[in-house]
Amino acid sequence: MDLLDRMLGHDRWMTEYLLTRSRPLSDAQLDREFDIGHRTLRTTVDHMLAARELWTSLMAGERRSRSEPTHASITDLLARHHRTAARFERVVREVVAADRLDETFLDHDDVRQTCGATIIQVLYHNIHHRSEATYMRQRLGIDIPTDGFTQDWEHLAGRI
Repeated sequence: MDLLDRMLGHDRWMTEYLLTRSRPLSDAQLDREFDIGHRTLRTTVDHMLAARELWTSLMAGERRSRSEPTHASITDLLARHHRTAARFERVVREVVAADRLDETFLDHDDVRQTCGATIIQVLYHNIHHRSEATYMRQRLGIDIPTDGFTQDWEHLAGRI
């Protein structure tokens, strides 16, 4: 497994892990406001997925605007996660295979971005918001037995 496989695999698995372990939460818990990030667990995850969709589309050469929050269920967020992760991974692999990491595009604010920095941005962005989501879950009294580090992923996913 190369470094890209690890980075993409970790991102996909950890977000799925967070969502799967959030299935027992009630709507009230998903929408409880906290003093961090996008305020609620549902809105935070929705934002993560919308950002991945936006940046993937832009790297693929599609003009797209930001999406509005969906207020989706965990089941729907999980299905959306699977779709957006698969498309992101496909576009990233195409960019890498075509040696387009330094290629630029205009983002949603008409600012020039490189594909390489955008790939890293999406992965770091997800790590940041998964940390916020973990904080929210802990405040709800529902613990996740990992901080989401790549070493944890390798063990929890049975990779080593």
